Amino acid sequence: MEYGKIMGSQLNAPVEEGLDEPSVEERRQLIDRVAASAQFRRSARLRDFLLYVGGQSLKEGRPEIHEQEIGTKVFGRSPSYDRSQDNIVRVNATELRKRIELYFATEGGHETLVLEIPRGGYKPIFRRRVPGTPLLPEMAAETETVLETSDATPMPPRSRPSLIWVGLCVMLAIACAVLLVQNLTFRSASTGWAGRPTVELFWKDFAKGQTEIDIVLPDASVTLSEEITHHRMSMNDFLDHNFINQAEQASLSPDRVRDLQGIFGHTLVMLGDFLAAQQILALTPMLPSLRLQQARSYTTDAIKQNSFILIGGRKANPWMGLFDGQMNFSLDFDTERAESLSHVTNRHPRPEEQAVYTPRMDANAFAGYSVIAYLPNPSGTGNVITLAGTDSEATRVAAEFLTSETSMAKFRSTLKVKKFPHFEVLLKTSRLSGTSFNAEMVAYRAYPDNN
Repeated sequence: MEYGKIMGSQLNAPVEEGLDEPSVEERRQLIDRVAASAQFRRSARLRDFLLYVGGQSLKEGRPEIHEQEIGTKVFGRSPSYDRSQDNIVRVNATELRKRIELYFATEGGHETLVLEIPRGGYKPIFRRRVPGTPLLPEMAAETETVLETSDATPMPPRSRPSLIWVGLCVMLAIACAVLLVQNLTFRSASTGWAGRPTVELFWKDFAKGQTEIDIVLPDASVTLSEEITHHRMSMNDFLDHNFINQAEQASLSPDRVRDLQGIFGHTLVMLGDFLAAQQILALTPMLPSLRLQQARSYTTDAIKQNSFILIGGRKANPWMGLFDGQMNFSLDFDTERAESLSHVTNRHPRPEEQAVYTPRMDANAFAGYSVIAYLPNPSGTGNVITLAGTDSEATRVAAEFLTSETSMAKFRSTLKVKKFPHFEVLLKTSRLSGTSFNAEMVAYRAYPDNN
């Protein structure tokens, strides 16, 4: 029997007419019973969600409970976090509603007072009902599989197919964009470096001795996996395409395993990351052949021998981890919460610098950070550029810095050199409401002996 039919048989039981409104204490006790049930025993996060909205609903005159409030109070987000970029409340609310329904269909089948969280809001409502018919044994057996879920961030079942289709659309858009960029690039072959002598100097030196340069795009599928499972993907699992190991480590249900398989069946790229690649593809006229590569299909041999460009932090592009130990500015994230915002760690801060640079986001302004590194490849036979931001837009701004004559000329003047050494640059990207992004260099390191 389908889960939806089980739910309908219980929650659609008739409502008793003429009964008094449930008291605050009755409602409080019901909330506590639901939160203590088997449905929430293995999910502290969903239990906290229920207890918070339930407790707020008991306050007399309490208006609707808003998503931003829940994100802050339950999930530890900043008060100004961007709900359009972070849907953790909506995703968990879907799972919360399922587990509440499951409680009243199983061990709570005797309850005469029912709580529900209507779709479109987060404030629980309470109603009385005539106890429904107890579940048949085979119905209870089927519902057991629903309980075998982890404490990982759930994905609403009905939204999963759309996620995959979104990925397919993104890939199709990227393919079209690549063809467009290549077409425009060939048309502009005679003017690609016009008026940009410093940019030309840097990129020709970067590509010296190479016949092909790879641009390695990040794989947002890895990020999605880590946010679902709360497990980091090791480099070995990534190289072996052993993506399913993530699900095994997280003890996910068969449905969640199939979700992960669907996610990894597609390569997902954030728009800002692709636009960063586009900035570099436009340099084609005076560079060796530029090739877009997927992180999951790149090889260790290419890493050792080629000059290449890595885009995205190590959360989406695990190849970044090979160079992280060489860098002073490291794009990091909370190891306890894979879905949290990234930040930049300054491993050896100078007196005027911060040890940690954290993005700021509110209704009127945004500030992010990006790290650019220009390093030798592992074998010393070529060069590597890494571009990573606290969000994909910050990554795009990093690529813009390396292709801007104004930015690169100013940086060379700061370094007081004729030829660019290997270096790291930390950029702050900011935008006020209604304005475009701008970037400023807040710190750098130069390694003149390494180039």
